[in-house]
Amino acid sequence: MTERVGTQPQGAAASLLNGLAVLEAFTTAHPVLGVTEVSDRVGLHKSTVSRMLNGLAEAGYVQRDEGSGRFRLGLGLLGLAAPLLAELDVRRAALPHLEDLTARTSETSAISLWNGNEAVVIEQVASPHQVKHSAHIGTRYTRWASSSVRILLSTLDMRTVEQLVDSGTIEVTEQDRIDGGYADAAAHLAMIRDAGLAVNDGQTTYEEFGVSAAIWDYRGKIAGCITVSAPRSRVQHLGIGDELAEATKETARAVSARLGLQHGNGDNVA
Repeated sequence: MTERVGTQPQGAAASLLNGLAVLEAFTTAHPVLGVTEVSDRVGLHKSTVSRMLNGLAEAGYVQRDEGSGRFRLGLGLLGLAAPLLAELDVRRAALPHLEDLTARTSETSAISLWNGNEAVVIEQVASPHQVKHSAHIGTRYTRWASSSVRILLSTLDMRTVEQLVDSGTIEVTEQDRIDGGYADAAAHLAMIRDAGLAVNDGQTTYEEFGVSAAIWDYRGKIAGCITVSAPRSRVQHLGIGDELAEATKETARAVSARLGLQHGNGDNVA
C-alpha cells in the first residue's frame, strides 16, 4: 500500500491525523497488531507506520510486546481520556438528582464543571414554567458575578484566583467591585466556602437569580457545582430564595455522595 496523497492534509496536520488513524486501527476484535497489519488497515507505508508506532510507544500510547514485536494500546491513552471520562461520570451521577431538583423547585437546574478557566454547563433540566432562565449545554461562564464561577473559585487558592482575574480570564466588572463581593475577594470567597453556597441575586443581570453549591468526588476533590436559576421577579414575589438555596445544597450533597464522598457533607471539603 502507498501513502495517502492528493487532497489529504499535509505537514503537521497530516502527521497528527495519520497518528490518530494508527491508534484507531486497534479494536476490541483486533487488540494486538503488527506493523504490517496496521499498515494494511490505515493505508500507510510500513516504514511510516513503524516510525509512528515507535514514537507512540515512547509516549506510552501503545505498548510493544518484546517477544512478538507486535503492539497494543497503552495506558497513556487513559490519561488523555480521563477528563472526558470524569465528565461523563459526573453527568451520569447528577442527572437524576437534577430532575428531582427541578421537580421540587419548578426552576431550571444544571451541573457545571470547572475547566481551569471557566464554568462549563454539561447538563441541564429546564423549568416547566413558560418564563424561565436556562443555558445550553456547553455554555461557558467567566463572570465573577456568576454563582457557578464564584462557588468554584472558592475552592481554589487565592494566588490562582488572582491570576485568573489579573489575566482577564475571569471578568470583574465595575459593578462587581462596588457590590459584587470583590472589594475583599478573599473574604468573600471564604464566606462562600464556609456557607457551601454562592448566590447571584441580580448581579449578572437584574432579571436573574442563581444559586450554586459545590459537588465533590470520592477523593474530596472538587467535581463541579449544582446551580438553580430562576427569574428574579418570581423568586422575590414568592419569597423562595432560601428554599432554592437549601434545595441546591441538598442536591449537591446527594450528588457528592453518589460520586463516593464518604466524609463530611461536601460543604467544606478542601
